[in-house]
Amino acid sequence: MEGSSSHPYVPRDLKLEDYVPLVLPMSTIVGIYGVASLLVVSIVWIFSGRSKKITRIDRWLMCWWAFTGLTHMILEGYFVFSPEFYKDKTVNYLAEVWKEYSKGDSRYAARASDIVAVEGLTAVLEGPACLLAIYAIATRKSYSYILQFAISLGQLYGTFVYFITSLLEGDNFATSPFYYYAYYVGANFSWLVIPTLIAIRCWKKICAAVVVDAQKKKTR
Repeated sequence: MEGSSSHPYVPRDLKLEDYVPLVLPMSTIVGIYGVASLLVVSIVWIFSGRSKKITRIDRWLMCWWAFTGLTHMILEGYFVFSPEFYKDKTVNYLAEVWKEYSKGDSRYAARASDIVAVEGLTAVLEGPACLLAIYAIATRKSYSYILQFAISLGQLYGTFVYFITSLLEGDNFATSPFYYYAYYVGANFSWLVIPTLIAIRCWKKICAAVVVDAQKKKTR
């Protein structure tokens, strides 16, 4: 059995004094997150459908911003402001999440400065901005596209920094190939693909609006 100071993470000589082993199984941790995410997406989808002015694409975008915004603020926010989560003895779900995720990237348990910095900016700035994006889409605000474009660039920047710093440091922070691909790669893949697609869409929308505005000025 693991002692209070032993842990399952890599590198094995990583010092985590008073580490408390996981209590919840992986299936429970992932299951709760999945159900909660589905609930959030479902609620946003249902309520956004009440307005005929909101297109199907915008409804999906609102669901994405709700999911990613709450993930940034709640999950990542907890990590940033709970530096000793690995010592938690109360079976706090959020602490259990990060104890589990650290199997895929032990830099979280080790509180690597680059990880804390990226997650801190993400939780404090991008999280609320995501929720603002929902409001902007729903109320058809003029800043909707530029806001979504800015958030997407921020998410892409943070994700690239996350992967690049790992590569520069040897890319050896996962307990096993399973956790490497399930958590380190799989859990972060959507924050590369979806923000890229949103950024491209917003770029096209903004450029089209500028062209229309320029044509109107010519006809005056």
